[in-house]
Amino acid sequence: MSILSFNDLSQSFGAFDLFSGIGGSVEYGSKIGVVGPNGVGKTTLLQLLVDNASPKTGSINLARDTRIGYLRQEAMLAFKGREHFTVRQEMERVFAHLTDMAAELETLENQMADNVSDQAFLQRYSELQQKFEAAGGYDYDQRIKRILDGLGFEAENWETQLDHLSGGQKTRALLARLLLEEPDLLILDEPTNHLDIAAVEWLEGMLNAWDGAILIVSHDRYFLDTVATVIWEMSPTEIEVYKGNYTAYANQREERWERRRKELEAEQAELEKEMDYIRKNIAGQRTSQAKGKWKRLNAKLGVDGQALVMWKTEEKVKQFLSQRINSDQRAFKLQLKSANRSGNIVLRTSDLEVGFPGTTLFKADDIELMRLEAAALIGPNGCGKTTFLKTVLEDHPAVAGKAIHGASLKVGYFSQAHDSLDHANTILDELLRHQHMATSEARAYLGRFMFSGDDVLKKVSTLSGGERGRLALSILALQDANFLLLDEPTNHLDITAQELLQAVLEAFDGTILMVSHDRYLIDRLATQIWSVADGRMTVFNGGYREFVAQRDRVEAAEKAVKVEKTSAKVAPPKTQGSGLSKNEQRKLEEKIAAVEASIEAAEAELETITAELETVSASGDYEKIQTVTQRYEVTQATLEQLMIEWEALETRIQ
Repeated sequence: MSILSFNDLSQSFGAFDLFSGIGGSVEYGSKIGVVGPNGVGKTTLLQLLVDNASPKTGSINLARDTRIGYLRQEAMLAFKGREHFTVRQEMERVFAHLTDMAAELETLENQMADNVSDQAFLQRYSELQQKFEAAGGYDYDQRIKRILDGLGFEAENWETQLDHLSGGQKTRALLARLLLEEPDLLILDEPTNHLDIAAVEWLEGMLNAWDGAILIVSHDRYFLDTVATVIWEMSPTEIEVYKGNYTAYANQREERWERRRKELEAEQAELEKEMDYIRKNIAGQRTSQAKGKWKRLNAKLGVDGQALVMWKTEEKVKQFLSQRINSDQRAFKLQLKSANRSGNIVLRTSDLEVGFPGTTLFKADDIELMRLEAAALIGPNGCGKTTFLKTVLEDHPAVAGKAIHGASLKVGYFSQAHDSLDHANTILDELLRHQHMATSEARAYLGRFMFSGDDVLKKVSTLSGGERGRLALSILALQDANFLLLDEPTNHLDITAQELLQAVLEAFDGTILMVSHDRYLIDRLATQIWSVADGRMTVFNGGYREFVAQRDRVEAAEKAVKVEKTSAKVAPPKTQGSGLSKNEQRKLEEKIAAVEASIEAAEAELETITAELETVSASGDYEKIQTVTQRYEVTQATLEQLMIEWEALETRIQ
């Protein structure tokens, strides 16, 4: 059953048609990822669905009483009229009904103090207190803390006014509020922007346990792989629906393209056969049959007019024969090829410390990177990853230790700042500045990077981040490097460009060292993971999924120890001097006993899951590891909430 549906939806801006005639349906509980090239109208579609804009044509149907939460890219618009609110105040707005109930409970307590025997007060107080507890009145502060902590919101920013936050902080504040509101349909526009990997992983776990429907626009393929169960591929004329996550979508799409390619080739072969028959027989003995075929062919091709005019038909035939399926258009013949073979050892470090004079950003485990390997350097923003690359490039001195290059290296460096580009040049001039070639050859070469026609005459200064990235990659591809150092190569690229870059790097016959937040790219390429945390860079020999599984095992074991220590602190509740009536005290004791029983059950469940996690970890089945880890996290969160509830109850009875 649909929670939201839309039909024949169109939107235009002046004479420009953004999209037309598209339709779709969001089912209860579905988790849908929306993909498509930049500029196709994904954000506009979301704005139409949340009634922030009016479509040119079409209808939108929303199930009765459905609550929608919308994460927009311009987060501050969602706080209009409350700009002076602090982050905490904005979160507490979600629980205004609970704060109202708490105020009424306090009023009743004061009234009961003066009217101890008034049964009406006691009855109202008891009913309201039960309602308050059931609605989470004693733990909503902890819910706020859990959400803000999970999204990486530092505690010192909780009392900051919304209009004093950075753009990224505003987005995270809006996302936190939406998660606390728990709407029936959560619509998210690029939710992973401004989040580090830890926060993204936390959000993935949150959304995987989400009961409502989710509609997500995102360029983060790994995020879509983890969260989405359906993918919508949006074009200007339709939305194609694929069941499964992003990888399943990519595989199905390739199969569809291949099927359509074969169908088109068969149609083109049949068309050429019919045209050959018409040309041979139009003036011969079979002229009537040829004319009949010609008329039918004109109708099929949409040739204007009743008269049989050969040049018109030939023009339409030429157009039809020139058609290509999308995959053929996108799979350009681009290669990053190294001119010379490097030595077997490409990079070695010894006691390396990265940073600046007087300041060490991190110390690195000793590295040995071999030819044809790909290492991914990951870690939080500002930890020194780019400084490490510059140290390896010998553009920046090490604080201590050394980095040793292998033999016959030719290094190619891609900077996320694209600081080697001359912004005064056109795209064409900038390419020619790095490589002399004929203008026609340069235009054809740039076409491989999706710069066509007059695009090549754009000034570098006017390009988007994604366009500058593609230009920088086009220049890098000309350097014949055998060791690539890539600093955030997929930043600002849409999914189409990300896929193209990935295909090129997968086919590269050299060695790669990359800094990236693109976990999908890391997962497909990396043979080593270099992880920076707490002033140390550790080396993991293996792929990204293996790295995550190992990290989760360690964290699960640490959490189990922490839970064991925490649960050992639980003591029998004190009942002396509580100031409660015997009836209230009895009810509280029963409630505490019930919570303690739930704590014991949750602890037992954690032990079972921990044992199961050890078993599946040994099997190496990442999907099972991820599933069991998510169960562990949910049970752990439940246990933490129970402990908070127990502590609140104990405080009341003392």
